[in-house]
Amino acid sequence: MEPAEPADKSAAQEVVEIVKTVVYALLIALVLRILLFQPFTIPSASMEPTLLEGDYIIVSKFSYGYSRHSIPFSPKVMDGRLLERTPARGDIIVFKLPRDGHTDYIKRLVGLPGDRIQVREGALYVNGKAVARKPLGPQAIETDYGFTRQVTRYEESLPSGKHYTTYDFGPDGEVDNTGVFIVPEGHYFFMGDNRDNSLDSRVPPELQGVGMVPAENLVGKAQIILLSWHREAALFKPWTWVTKARPSRFFHILH
Repeated sequence: MEPAEPADKSAAQEVVEIVKTVVYALLIALVLRILLFQPFTIPSASMEPTLLEGDYIIVSKFSYGYSRHSIPFSPKVMDGRLLERTPARGDIIVFKLPRDGHTDYIKRLVGLPGDRIQVREGALYVNGKAVARKPLGPQAIETDYGFTRQVTRYEESLPSGKHYTTYDFGPDGEVDNTGVFIVPEGHYFFMGDNRDNSLDSRVPPELQGVGMVPAENLVGKAQIILLSWHREAALFKPWTWVTKARPSRFFHILH
């Protein structure tokens, strides 16, 4: 009969196995986060009505290839992109804010390298041609300050066939009439769907806007709204996870 192992040795081995399992799980999660998918929570109203504050979305990291911004904390381990693929006009994309290189922003891509982008009376023009848009009528929305206001909804349609809804407060807002922006090589031009409530590429970085976004700053393509809660939901109020949920938005594919 073989002698039994000491209890303290057996317990130590069990702790080692648990630690190894946790480490392996964390490594697998890290690899999946870098190479495949990453979750994000929508923090503002700039992409309404497509994305609402409190939407929990999944972004595909492989859609446009990989850069240093694909890695947590954006370490300076490489320049440019590996396995680069060009995004399509109209994609909803998460990117790192150019002026700090760390803050995550999400907007809709409207301008590709070499494009001429302009906004006139709230209408988007690409290379001198107006992007088709159809009025859908007014809608009352709640603002960040707790009161409601009327917006006009438009269905905007790209030549590729992609269409989506935008909000507009009127044709004379601060970013409703712009000069012509020429998108440099290796950069992209983004706008929020909530056109008068979005600091995007129409606003230069020195005025707290986005400006042109370098290709290496792209993080990934927004693919699906996995879950969604109203802004009143709170982590430390578990009942709000149910009472403030928006189940109609669960598992909604983004276009």
